[in-house]
Order: sequence, then C-alpha cells, then structure tokens
Amino acid sequence: MSSSALFRAAALAGSCLLLLALAACSDDGTDFDISQQIGPDPVLPEPISELLPDMKVAEVVGWRDGETPTVPEDLTVTAYATDLANPRTVHTLPNGDVLVVQSREPPGKPISRPKDLIRGWIMSMARSGGDEPEKESNLITLLRDTNRDGQVDERRDLLTGLNSPFGVAWYGGTLYVAAADAILAYPYPLGQTEITAQPTVLTPLPGGPINHHWTKDLALSPDGRYLYASVGSNSNVAEHGLEAEKGRAAIWQVDRETGAARVFASGLRNPNGLIFHPESGALWTVVNERDELGPNLVPDYMTSVQEGGFYGWPWSYFGDHVDERVHPPRPDMVEKAIAPDYALSSHVAALGLVFSNGSALPAPYANGAFIGEHGSWNRDEFNGYKVVYVPFENGRPAGKAQDVVTGFIEGDQARGRPVGVAIDGTGALLIADDAGNTVWRVAAADGSVTRSPIGTDGQRSPAITSDAGQAPRPAGAVAGEPAPSPAGGSQPPRPSQMEIAPVVGPGDAPQ
Repeated sequence: MSSSALFRAAALAGSCLLLLALAACSDDGTDFDISQQIGPDPVLPEPISELLPDMKVAEVVGWRDGETPTVPEDLTVTAYATDLANPRTVHTLPNGDVLVVQSREPPGKPISRPKDLIRGWIMSMARSGGDEPEKESNLITLLRDTNRDGQVDERRDLLTGLNSPFGVAWYGGTLYVAAADAILAYPYPLGQTEITAQPTVLTPLPGGPINHHWTKDLALSPDGRYLYASVGSNSNVAEHGLEAEKGRAAIWQVDRETGAARVFASGLRNPNGLIFHPESGALWTVVNERDELGPNLVPDYMTSVQEGGFYGWPWSYFGDHVDERVHPPRPDMVEKAIAPDYALSSHVAALGLVFSNGSALPAPYANGAFIGEHGSWNRDEFNGYKVVYVPFENGRPAGKAQDVVTGFIEGDQARGRPVGVAIDGTGALLIADDAGNTVWRVAAADGSVTRSPIGTDGQRSPAITSDAGQAPRPAGAVAGEPAPSPAGGSQPPRPSQMEIAPVVGPGDAPQ
C-alpha cells in the first residue's frame, strides 16, 4: 500500500473513532418502553437532534451445526435450505415449488455524507465469512419438496446473473422478477427446473445511480390483471432533493399485459412485503420509516394501502407529526397524510409479510400476519432480529404482536437476520435468513399439512384438481380453500414505456 493510501486509511479510521465517540454521547433513550410502540396508536417521543445517529451493529457469526432459531412448543423449526448466498425473499408457486431470491446491493452507490462512509465501514466489519470468497449471489433458486414431507428433494438454480433481484410473482406461464431497475418477464411453465429464454422488460423501475433503497418487491392482484411493485426512497428525508425521489417512496401498479405503470400510493419511505389479504382483498405492506430522530423514532409499521393514498414521507410521519428537517415545509401534504394501521416499534427493519390464512399452523397462528424483522443497526439497544405474529379479525389487526421465531441474536452477535417470509406448499412458514444464508421452515409440531399447495399470490396449480397424489393429511391439518385466480395467458407481456401518473407523492406532488 502506498504512503498516501496509508495516510487516507489512518485518517478515515481516526475520523470514524471520533464520530463514534461523539455518537456515544447522545441521548440513547434507553429508559423508553418500546412495547408502547407496538399497535395502532404508538407512543411517539420528542425527536432528538443527533450529530451522528446511534450505531450498534451486531457481529454476524452464523449458525453452528445443530443450532436453530427458537419457536414455541406447538411449533417445530428445521433448516429447509442451507448454503445459500444472501437469501432475501421466499415465494411459493401454485404447484408448491419454492423460489428463493438471493441478492446483494447493487455496486457503485455514491457516498454523499460522512455518516454514509462510517455506516458502510461498520457494516463491513460486521459481515460474516472471514477471508473466504463470497459465493455467487443475485440468483433465483428453485426448491422442490416432491412428497410434501417438509424436506427439499430437488434444488436447481433457475436464473443467475441478475441485477439485485428481490420480488417475484408468477401468472399464466410467466415468471415476473423485480430487479433493481426493472420488472422482467420470463416464459416459465410450472414444473420446469430451468429457464433458458431471454426476458422481456415489462416496465423500467427507478434505479441508479443512487438507488438508496434498492429492494423492489412484487405482488399480484387477486384478479391477475396487475402487478404491484414497491420502490423505496432515494434518501432518508429527501436530502438529495425531490427530483431524486421521482416515482419513489411509493407502490406502483403495473398492467401485467401492457406494462403501463402508475403510482398507486406514495409517501411510503421503504415499503416491502407486499401481499393481498386473502379475505378482504386489500393490499398490505410493511414499511421502514426514517432515521436520525433518535433511537425511538420513527416506528416501522404495517399498513393496508389505499389507492391514491399518501402516507407522509418525507414531510410527516404517523399522520400529522411534522418532520422539521424537510424544507420547504408542506402543510398541505401533511394534511393529506394517512396514519398507518399498525406500528411495529422503531428501527426493527420490517422486510417480510405473509398472512397465515389457509396454512397448516396451529390455531393461535391461523388468522394473522407473520412479519420478518431484519433488525436494527442505528440504536444503542438492538430491536427486531425476529419473526413476529399479529393476530387479525375481519381482515384487520386485532391484538398485540407476539414473538414467534427468535434466537437470531444473542448478546452482540447475530446468528442470522430474518427477511422475507412465506407459507410453503404444505402450509408451514418459511423464513429467508440473509445473514445465516438459510431458509428456515416452521411447522406445526403435530405434523399437520394442507390438502394441497396454495401459491404466495393465492393461486392453485391448474394441474391439482383434487387430493389425488398428495401426501396423506394428518389429523388436525388445516385446509385453505381460496378461489383460484383466472388462468391468464401463457405469453410474456410486451415491453412498454414507463408511465407514472401524477398522483400525490414526494416527486410528483404539485408545487
């Protein structure tokens, strides 16, 4: 290393230590009861101005042989797939096959502020793997449980070399993949174990060069007509200007046939976990809220999503709580802001959401939402690092979130970090663990399974018309029977130009 490089490294290290020391002097809010921030009406303390946000990053150590997460007595947990490369999303196809989306952040994100450099340095120190070369990521792997016994019998990489994929959906012989900058469409009949055809571009999505929140999730509408795509903000609170937020901090509606796209809802800083409720038909999401207002602001949340709805970002949070950092102020936008349905506590980094209706899980978990909480890095005490369950009634949250899958963190060390969640083809819960490089399967302890697979998007395989050929259904098994979606076409959709409707949103709001 040259002397100039050594000097720069030393200067950086010294700056990091100084800033970390200054951050340690901030008010850490450790006397705050975070349970007050779980539910429809969270307690919101006064904002705290910070020179540098609190940072406490768990060292990722991975899972040793024989170690698993912890679940209640009426559940059992096993490793469904291991030796993966940053699994982010799990998605069940209508025939019961499971797709695991593995991805890493796109390279080249510019560093605009000193805190970005510090955070990147700290996060790099916390990654596991030592000096071993990183496995290839940015791929989609198919997992097949042929006899529905909860164990993978066949594993194939369907797609490789993708641009930081995250969300997937399947309909009518086409697999849709949300990469960092576009929705791609691949011809894919159910049951195939490879994809060789080149994709078409259904619609571009906002991408680089910043692409601050790069994960784009997908959900299919119950009638199969539309795809819904999540596009996170390009900043914490619009510090790059509103032009950089064009079409971002939003959920898009994309016509599956033509690719015509518009902003469906906005003001959602970083939405993920898109899914339709199987009873009400409403679209739901989990959202990562803003940082740098203190360790107990702002709570991440789960919410139903209204067409044309605006949810506050960047001008306000949880309805009309104004963020004074955003200039110029927009009281007209604050007045429009919809308060979210259900707070999950601050900085838990909620990324995955699935409803348990129709699963084979025990009665206490049979009607509600499982949420994957990736875990905090920007508060003095860890928060998240678990999968929680929120009971529902009549399509709405109806109780306190319960810790269901824990043990991902012990002290200052993380064995893993939950991301996406799904219900597999037998009715068990799947959890993508991107730090532990594992997909976990949480099933009923009595061995219950569903009568037949149901896809993540609520579809059944056209080939499955009865229980013939399925594994025997043990006593107590739960059978979900939602109506199948229309069959849809078998041809990939046509590429089209992006059309963003000028609805209310940070980059689209009338000035």
